[in-house]
Amino acid sequence: MIRLISTVGMIGIATIVLGATAAQAEIPTQAEVDSISAADLTNVQNNQTSSSSSLVAQTAPQAAPEIVAQEIVPGRATRSGPSYIGIGGNFGFGGDTALGDTSFTVYSKIGLTRNFSARPGLVVGGDPTVLLPLTADFPLSPVDESIDFAVAPYVGGSVAISTGNDSVVRPLITGGVDIPVADRVTVTAQGNVAFFSDTEASVIVGVGYNF
Repeated sequence: MIRLISTVGMIGIATIVLGATAAQAEIPTQAEVDSISAADLTNVQNNQTSSSSSLVAQTAPQAAPEIVAQEIVPGRATRSGPSYIGIGGNFGFGGDTALGDTSFTVYSKIGLTRNFSARPGLVVGGDPTVLLPLTADFPLSPVDESIDFAVAPYVGGSVAISTGNDSVVRPLITGGVDIPVADRVTVTAQGNVAFFSDTEASVIVGVGYNF
């Protein structure tokens, strides 16, 4: 009987010891707790950093496209050809100024940028007329495959100034074509319409020296 009680007591004690050992095995040490906490904190910080970087990348404004201004260089060539100075005839269709008469003219093209030029001119007559157009110049293009030359159209306007006793400044519309025929020679045909007291129109045809 005493042996049975002793055996039962030893079994109970062994059970208690095993339970305590298992409980100790399930409880992490302080070092393990610190290691897990540090790793979790590092992961959280990395996730926050990644999320912030993505948000900044999505919301950051994109750089505006760079706009390059064309430099103004008087006398330069434009896409229609070189600058020049020329002489020719002005064939007018009636009016009170030299622009409306048949007369002599001095004209020019002064390139400003790749696309634009000034084309001042003087129509000589009883009351000379000064033309001060600014034009947009277009590239040279062949007239036809069977014709061995190209033309460069231009169009623009500004003001025309009539001289004499009743000098006035009036709007001017200009358009024409340049035809390069040699390295130093350009033929020009230009139409002009000026709005004086009576609308006056003319066509200038001349030959220019390229510079």
